[in-house]
Amino acid sequence: MPAADASEKVPQPKAGGPGLPEKPVAEPEYLRKGERTRMRILQAARRKFAEVGYERATIRAIAAEAAVDKSSVMQYFGNKDELFREAVRWDIPIAELTTDDPAQTVENYVRAMLGAWASDPDSPMAVLLRASMTSEDAAELLRSHITAQAVEPVAATVTADDARLRAALCSAMMMGIASQRYLLRMPDLAGADTEDILRVVVPVFRSLIAPDMPQRPRPPAAAGA
Repeated sequence: MPAADASEKVPQPKAGGPGLPEKPVAEPEYLRKGERTRMRILQAARRKFAEVGYERATIRAIAAEAAVDKSSVMQYFGNKDELFREAVRWDIPIAELTTDDPAQTVENYVRAMLGAWASDPDSPMAVLLRASMTSEDAAELLRSHITAQAVEPVAATVTADDARLRAALCSAMMMGIASQRYLLRMPDLAGADTEDILRVVVPVFRSLIAPDMPQRPRPPAAAGA
């Protein structure tokens, strides 16, 4: 734990007592404050990387954004490269989203992706995509992350001979939809209802990941969905 937080430690009551079972000891206050500080730095870093890119973002500017001193950032993350890698880390829960029904699986993929981008304009994925436009290091990180997190696990569910190509095409198309809807704000995509997007794209993606299964019409969205 960084020395900057050592002064935040507070005494803890003893657990248990004579003739009583021991009670769980509450998490030390300094750990909770330390984790909050760490998260505040990560959020500030994402905003700064999204605003000015990887190359122009500085530890000093990120520290100011997070309302901490520069040494605290260094204590938590070491250097700008490590901070950037931590700030843009994300996991795509492919296994949790995959079902026995290819159409439902694809809908799960697209709905989860659109939901993640809509909920946070400075999400790790969005920040990494922006940074990759001006930094080769960020671009390489994006390539490796997409390959490991999206292409490989999706390809493992595809039985066609060109499974990796199909998975890569799905990934590229979904990234294109998200970036044009939430980053570039292309009017026809930005203004479209999520259910309309799903209605059109689910059959396309389904034909990529399950080309041998007959298409079934997607049921209409429930009223008010």
